[in-house]
Amino acid sequence: MRHGKKVNHLGRKKGHRKALLKNLAIALITHKRINTTLAKAKSLRVYLEPLVTKSKDNTTHSRRVVFSYLQNKDATKELFGTIADKVGDRPGGYLRIIKTGFRLGDGAQTAMIEFVDFNETMTKTAKPSSSRRRRRKGAGKSSTAAAAASTVANNEEE
Repeated sequence: MRHGKKVNHLGRKKGHRKALLKNLAIALITHKRINTTLAKAKSLRVYLEPLVTKSKDNTTHSRRVVFSYLQNKDATKELFGTIADKVGDRPGGYLRIIKTGFRLGDGAQTAMIEFVDFNETMTKTAKPSSSRRRRRKGAGKSSTAAAAASTVANNEEE
């Protein structure tokens, strides 16, 4: 039984799992967004978020610690450069996982994992919605404006 064991083994031995997470982390740092299975994306988030936190403190020690996990000089430079600049004020939650459906071949649930601050469409402030909830499509501003105009007209007639 696996009571209390919180690591998803992903059907691999320890060395293979470490290599997989390292390669996924390098790909995510390089491309800022990758598609993979949901289980791998969740494991990658647990693996990479502490490294992004380390990259906010640009010291020799933190660079060496991150390099020991990634073993890739370009990815380490990118992490401590552009990524650390964008996430410098964020207290955590650097990665976003979006479910994208099921894979045709084996039916595995797939997901897209991306850096939160690098998606321009999501970071733009959306137009604030109205504070009240609507239940019907037709009950918009035009009907409320028409109702207000009719009440004003009724009040004038009396």
